[in-house]
Amino acid sequence: MPVNIVTSIEIACPRAEVSVFAADPDNATAWYSNIKSVEWQTAPPLAEGSEIAFVANFLGRRIAYTYRVVELVVGQRFVMSTEQGPFPMRTEYSWVDAASGTLMTLRNSGQPSGFGAIAAPALAAAMRRANNKDLLRLKAILESHHRDGARPHPVS
Repeated sequence: MPVNIVTSIEIACPRAEVSVFAADPDNATAWYSNIKSVEWQTAPPLAEGSEIAFVANFLGRRIAYTYRVVELVVGQRFVMSTEQGPFPMRTEYSWVDAASGTLMTLRNSGQPSGFGAIAAPALAAAMRRANNKDLLRLKAILESHHRDGARPHPVS
């Protein structure tokens, strides 16, 4: 059973500000509650072909995987994929202008196999909850810094 989770949120900040912060792997631990560490496998800056290793805790398990950037259109779209972890997955961010600032959409999709295929409905529900929580955290970080006129920075 394929997994395709799509979540969106409006953030009251300019698209450039949202996309620069969200697409920077060094900020992932600030707004993704499950990501515990990030390590560049290729030298920055971020570009198609960049590889970034992540360690996450999800559903009580430690998961280590390396994403490869497959598409980067600055300020519009960011796509990474991995063949590691519980199942091969693709993560996509997109940003468009919205009445309040920026609409950010986060999509996780993949095809679990083995036990992952059996657990896919529960896994998808947990991913949806986590994505919604993470987008709310991203919104809070960016909007508070935007209101204060400060440049957003990672917070642990």
